Amino acid sequence: MSNTMSRDELWAMAHAERAALADDLADLTDRQWAVRSLCGEWTVEEVVAHLTAAASTGRIRWLVSAFGARFDFEKHNARRLAEHRGATPAETLDRFRAIITSTTAPFGHTAAWLGEVVVHGQDIRRPLGLPSEPSIEAVTEVARFFAGRDFTVRSHSAIEDLRLEATDGPFAIGSGPLVSGTTIALTMTMAGRTAYCDDLTGPGVPTLRSRL
Repeated sequence: MSNTMSRDELWAMAHAERAALADDLADLTDRQWAVRSLCGEWTVEEVVAHLTAAASTGRIRWLVSAFGARFDFEKHNARRLAEHRGATPAETLDRFRAIITSTTAPFGHTAAWLGEVVVHGQDIRRPLGLPSEPSIEAVTEVARFFAGRDFTVRSHSAIEDLRLEATDGPFAIGSGPLVSGTTIALTMTMAGRTAYCDDLTGPGVPTLRSRL
């Protein structure tokens, strides 16, 4: 849980970011739905289905699914993605809209599930050239969470002995060679998205890039 915001406040932010992403997706063409995202090999549509799966799978279902995949998490994620992907992009979007206000998650780190929609939202928007970004408040909470621990990505390890400073918000942490940029660029870089290194400046950038 965030040190500065309650669980309810973090969920409200996650719901707002899901709603904003759904609105951004409303007028995509079939070709845009098939664009490769920043998240590995997944297309835009597959990332949306993954977000739906994450908001539909509680702890017990997650454990059953992971056990069934013999804790091969790529297989686990692929199975849940396929389960929540629609027959068409429009159906995939409808399924995503249905979970906008969900508070279901496999584990209790609410900031992580806010991070899920913040990061995957930009995984989609950047390749499509969509200008929208999450709110500074939401991204700051995610940045603080990522900087404080390695959760699903090695975000804390990546910034060890570096100083990160946001140019557009209050986020700042660490000591050492400086890495500066927008809060979303710092957050996405901590999440392992190397494309966002190009948006950062400072003597610490080469070290950070090498760790990704």
